[in-house]
Amino acid sequence: MTSPHRLRAIPTEDRAWLTAGLADALNGGAPIVPVAPGTDPDEIAALQQQELPEGTAVVVRTSGSSGTPKAVALSADALRASAEATAERFGGHGQWLVSLPTHLISGLQMLVRSELAGTQPVFFDGGFDPAVFLEQAESLDADRRYVSLVPVQFARLVDHVEQDRAAADVLRRFDAVLVGGQTMSLSLRSRAHVLGVGLKRSYGMTETAGGCVYDGVEIGDTRVRIRAGEVQLAGSSLALGYVGDAELADRVFVTEEGRDGIPVRWYRTGDSGELLGGMLTVTGRLDRVIISGGVNVSLDEVERVVREQTGWENAVALGAPHPEWGERVSLVVDMQRDGAGERLTFERVREALRASLGPAAMPEWVTEMEEIPRLPGGKPDLAAIGAWMGRLRSSFDEVRRSAPVANTSGASARREKD
Repeated sequence: MTSPHRLRAIPTEDRAWLTAGLADALNGGAPIVPVAPGTDPDEIAALQQQELPEGTAVVVRTSGSSGTPKAVALSADALRASAEATAERFGGHGQWLVSLPTHLISGLQMLVRSELAGTQPVFFDGGFDPAVFLEQAESLDADRRYVSLVPVQFARLVDHVEQDRAAADVLRRFDAVLVGGQTMSLSLRSRAHVLGVGLKRSYGMTETAGGCVYDGVEIGDTRVRIRAGEVQLAGSSLALGYVGDAELADRVFVTEEGRDGIPVRWYRTGDSGELLGGMLTVTGRLDRVIISGGVNVSLDEVERVVREQTGWENAVALGAPHPEWGERVSLVVDMQRDGAGERLTFERVREALRASLGPAAMPEWVTEMEEIPRLPGGKPDLAAIGAWMGRLRSSFDEVRRSAPVANTSGASARREKD
């Protein structure tokens, strides 16, 4: 059915309008779609012409990190359920320092939590400078203080506060530092523990109105199951569906009869994972698997191992065609920064992968980019990286064709540079 109200597009730069529009939508008013700067107005106009699922309060356009961007329809009940579950897990509502884009669910959910708490959120502006961030954190005046970050932001904070005791005290004043969006290395988690930071690892997505599993355990009435290796989620925070793509909604939102005979609606995440002792461990994306010499290799598992190696914390793994193996792993890293410390050699990383995941996971190449491109939510932009790698390989092919007898050493074949 169609929503009785026309979808209102609200620019995220107008924070007063956005917070007022969100409050209205949560209380039965017109549904909204937060719009980031630079968004094509024709795309929003087309979205406003689509029928909305009944009960839609907010439409959130995803970042497209796992495929084509989608427009997710969320009800007020789902948004509230997520926010209340977070408050319950953290021991109460509080004040949020908003440091993530509010057109994405990670940033928008901080505004929902603030609305339910009756607190005024504090917005962090500009590029992520840890010193400036912590300076702004001191302006929070509520008894309970919270922030949500992505791993790359949190890593920069930890690097900074390890060298500054006063800065570490500011970071410790947060009752919870919620970090999600992608996997966080064990070494970074250990460093945060040593510092006494209130780290909470979050797993969730737009389709679950934000994080619904904290530190491997469900919050609120969220339920988790594993089917054919896939993580599937149920609970009050599930989205209504996708705007303009009912076929996709039917594929990923499935309703099955539970043991008590009551229908349960499940969301198929597309993530692989395990339930060990009742705790969820997400191991990667089901669609990020290559077959190398007949062996399945998870690129997410490769990244997990590589990012534990000194100097390789931002590495990205991709599949590359190979004449003998079919596909092999290829790594992309950002160029070493001055003062960032020594980076382990490529051969050391290959050996770590061999020991952990087997020879099929050993990369053939590593390529340096000046800076890893990222999506607004902080995740690596895999499409942009893949396109760049494609152009790089094409240029190498042209060179080889023009100089077929050129001698290529093993070292240069394994290490390509921007």
